[in-house]
Amino acid sequence: MISTPSIPDPLALERQVCFALSVASRSVVAVYRPLLEPMGLTHPQYLVMLALWEKSPLSIKDLSGLLQLDPGTLSPLVKRLEAIGYVKKDRDPRDERSLALKLTPEGQKLREEALKIPFKVVDRLGMTFEELMVLNKVLHRVIEAAT
Repeated sequence: MISTPSIPDPLALERQVCFALSVASRSVVAVYRPLLEPMGLTHPQYLVMLALWEKSPLSIKDLSGLLQLDPGTLSPLVKRLEAIGYVKKDRDPRDERSLALKLTPEGQKLREEALKIPFKVVDRLGMTFEELMVLNKVLHRVIEAAT
């Protein structure tokens, strides 16, 4: 009699990539929360700031593409960042018909404080920077495959 290996349940919760990604996402965002609160930022606002620290000024359309967020979701984030004085809307120097988001001096200065965050996150997660870079690379492959 030939025995076949038992096939694990493909619907088992612990085997679901969507479940692991969802829990990991919430958990990692929770690690960021106390680091961002003193700067007056939520995690989505922090992502906007990261994009602008890298490539300011940015049109709303370009920012939307970078963050993979629709403009309707992005608009309240931008309004809040404007209200606290970290960004301002200006005419896009590449296209006067559209608006671009630009860092204020306060928003630029905030970058110095934010430089500490990645190191604190690495420390809090108890993983090496190299492990997190491998994870980041794999997650980008998942994102690419799913879009």
